Amino acid sequence: MKVAIVCDWIKDFGWAEIVLADLLEMFPKADIFTSVFFQENNPIFKWRKITTSFIQKIPFLNKSHKLALTLRPLAFESFDLSEYDLVISSSSAESKWVITKPETLHICYCHTPTRYFWSHYHEYINMMEFGILNPIGKWLMPKIVHRLRQWDFVASKRPDYFIANSENTAKRIKKYYRRESKVIYPWIDLKSFKLNTKKDDYYLYVWRCIPYKKFDLIVDAFNENGKKIVLVTNTPNKLYKTLKAKSKSNIKWFINLPRPNIINLYSNALAFLFPPEEDFWLVPIEAQASGTPVIAYKKWWALETVIDWVTWIFFEEQTVESLNKAIEKFESMEFDPKEIKKHSEKFSKQIFKQELMEFIEEKMKI
Repeated sequence: MKVAIVCDWIKDFGWAEIVLADLLEMFPKADIFTSVFFQENNPIFKWRKITTSFIQKIPFLNKSHKLALTLRPLAFESFDLSEYDLVISSSSAESKWVITKPETLHICYCHTPTRYFWSHYHEYINMMEFGILNPIGKWLMPKIVHRLRQWDFVASKRPDYFIANSENTAKRIKKYYRRESKVIYPWIDLKSFKLNTKKDDYYLYVWRCIPYKKFDLIVDAFNENGKKIVLVTNTPNKLYKTLKAKSKSNIKWFINLPRPNIINLYSNALAFLFPPEEDFWLVPIEAQASGTPVIAYKKWWALETVIDWVTWIFFEEQTVESLNKAIEKFESMEFDPKEIKKHSEKFSKQIFKQELMEFIEEKMKI
């Protein structure tokens, strides 16, 4: 059986790329197709056959995936996958747009329907991460997005089956694409996280410092409550500089911490904060694997990964008042780190790979 794995782009190494690594373990002879590739030094891609699109050869656009969004539909449709028996697209954007032969099985592992076309269109327009081309992007996107949505909806009919990474993503697939999907959760490396029953006196938040991740809410809340918090990000951008400048001494920032340092922070934190509206995010599960409870905004992904009052507590609104009330309530409660860690065990690599392979084998027989 000849297998192709198709990805939106391979630039950084995040959750989508972890899923890709798993697929490569399951199908070690699979070929990779992607719009652009910039992970030459990553050992998981050594000796792999990687086919990139024409975007790879366009300076500047090849490293700005949002600016290249009008080209990626053409890029993915240009790939010739006629020799493959199985195509697996790992998609949060346009990789599902590939065209396959009728006898080829195409399964899409969907991280979310394309956020900047559908669920978060207005938010993306408002924040428009286009740097010096921000004004051009804000002018152009509303003029082309209707056509792109139509194109995306049509392309969503090309996969034979959808797999969703969460119940929330499955609902979005149903709403925007009118397709059913099977939920298979991604995994975390449970053995990497250390259970610590004695916690230090600080809260923790880790992720990219971009508007919808709500670092601003956390800074405002902890400027007011005076409690200690550690903020870790890998994006030292303008927003980071603005928020760091207004942070009081109880707020500590770290840039690009090594993974072992972040794992230690998980293990020792009083609680992990989860303030954004996320369709899917494994970072809070990593906190739970460390026996650390989570204080989360009561929306979407958070609702399907918790046992309320056992592993997490919620705040109802993305406001300073609501978050600080939740923190006060949290400090009046007791949590069992062992119980919290136990809840994370359903996100194991073994379970993920077993469910995924069983699904693929079942559909191959049809």
